[in-house]
Amino acid sequence: MNLGLKSKTALVSGSTAGIGLAIAAALAAEGAKVIINGRTKARVDAALDQLRKRVKDAEFHGVAADLGVAGGLEAIAGQIPRVDILVNNLGIFEAKTFFHIPDDDWKRLFEVNVLSGVRLTRHYLPGMLERSWGRVIFISSESAQQIPAEMIHYGMTKTAQVAVARGLAESFPNCGVTFNSILAGPTASEGAVNFIDDMAKQQGITKDEFEKRFFESARPSSLLKRFETPEEVAAVAAFVASTEAAAINGSAVRAEGGVIRSIF
Repeated sequence: MNLGLKSKTALVSGSTAGIGLAIAAALAAEGAKVIINGRTKARVDAALDQLRKRVKDAEFHGVAADLGVAGGLEAIAGQIPRVDILVNNLGIFEAKTFFHIPDDDWKRLFEVNVLSGVRLTRHYLPGMLERSWGRVIFISSESAQQIPAEMIHYGMTKTAQVAVARGLAESFPNCGVTFNSILAGPTASEGAVNFIDDMAKQQGITKDEFEKRFFESARPSSLLKRFETPEEVAAVAAFVASTEAAAINGSAVRAEGGVIRSIF
């Protein structure tokens, strides 16, 4: 299937590793010009080198900017005047029980996971509306619907992303721009892999055993029974970003390995 992305420019926030890097590669493989983003030039340069090896003859550009703070938008907006596809992927998580989450942690996760996408969308959406075409995608999580007890503040931000995407779709109907969120399941991204390594070491078990126990106890409803790969999430994001996906708008697209039990 031709996804119709050859003339499009895409910006993927937080894309130097994991799901963001995989989405950048998937969009580039479909012919899009892709801007990747990370907090440091070293991370961005390393990701660009990796992507150029993975996707030959693709056009990549990189911008180092911390989009988790308000000033980061100015840094990226000055270098990237317009985008057709905006993938709000930047996100952080941490495992903490409710009584151990101070106000600053609630604010920090909201700032990075939600406001980074709000700011980018507010900046690039007017151009999309003028051109009557665009895609705004928030990389959310199954945690948006099944809030994890071990990180309620993270789940809150994922739910907020779904609400923002739906609210934008309601605000700008029939305009050629679609607004969606993607509910990814537990994924073997860079942060998750490091978390798995640490937890397995703490428990004195192998990573494979930790994964098995995780899906038996923490995510027993999973139908996949393993961590998704970043590429599996990226394939869904590439389709939602495509010209073929015009009918998908205001949706929370589930790509979570069947963790969510409800059918609606």
